[in-house]
Amino acid sequence: MRYLRNDITDPYYNMALDEYALERLAIDTPLFYLWQNHRAVIIGANQSACTEVDLDYLRGHGITLARRVTGGGAVYHDLGNLNYTIVGRNADLNRDYPEYASHILRALQALGVEATLSGRNDILVGGRKVSGYAKRVYKDRLMVHGTLMYDVDLATLEGVLSPRPEKLVSKGIASVRSRVTNLRGHLPQVNGIAHFKECLERHLSANYTDAEYLLTDADRHAIKELAQHKFATPEWIYGRRISSAACFAVPSTPPHTIRRTARLHCGTVEATLAIVEGHIATCLFGGDFIGNSPIISLESALCGVRYERCALRQRLVAIHLTDYLDGVDTDSLLDLLCPMP
Repeated sequence: MRYLRNDITDPYYNMALDEYALERLAIDTPLFYLWQNHRAVIIGANQSACTEVDLDYLRGHGITLARRVTGGGAVYHDLGNLNYTIVGRNADLNRDYPEYASHILRALQALGVEATLSGRNDILVGGRKVSGYAKRVYKDRLMVHGTLMYDVDLATLEGVLSPRPEKLVSKGIASVRSRVTNLRGHLPQVNGIAHFKECLERHLSANYTDAEYLLTDADRHAIKELAQHKFATPEWIYGRRISSAACFAVPSTPPHTIRRTARLHCGTVEATLAIVEGHIATCLFGGDFIGNSPIISLESALCGVRYERCALRQRLVAIHLTDYLDGVDTDSLLDLLCPMP
């Protein structure tokens, strides 16, 4: 794959680079880049910062909070963590996670690490997580990005992340820290994270026989503008999206609010519905779930539907749900939205 070099450690710039690379970068073959952030917590596109992160801890320790454009859960970054992004066309890259993960998996295995794929989006070493990844599709392009914990401060990681207890229970673990590990102890021949980055870059670029991709000055300027005016704004970081699915004509009658949460194949999905005169007036999905496309399109499709199982099923079967909720079928989502009495 072609490679792009990015030494900037500002989380807002790097979140902007990912979106820019997916939606606007002029590429005709897949490319990758490896990158780092200074101390930051990065939450998923559909998560609530207040429920996923200890905000007081972040403020007290000078740790940046950022939101990415992909789904999944909150992750902690510091300079002991190496991130990767792969971008390409649908024709060149399989949408399934194993296709993406295999690039990183083979690179780790080539370095002697006994890494395996696990669950919906994890890479494990010795039964513990060293990498999590997420993806997004835009028109005929797609992107996957993920973490590689080389020498992350695990005490700080546990201090900033506050997942729901049921998430830990579902994985049979007592804490975040007991679930993860660093790669450093599995790579005795690697001399620090800079050397680790070089080793991965060499492997993924076929020892630099694939061409380097260079950003133009216009690219860099556009990425900085996107970082400043979108990814660094409180509206993007903290805002709970107001669904544009509020397209159904809502009278002055106060809505009846329904909130339900379930652990589905794609992750934790929280559904909030406002029901007016028996119809869905607004719909909002949140959680750490993963999928190819922004969830707002699914929310919009459910707006105006009569709130009953038959009507919901009729609407859901016409929607390709796995575009929004990886691996979720009609019955699973229907049971969340409108369970049988």
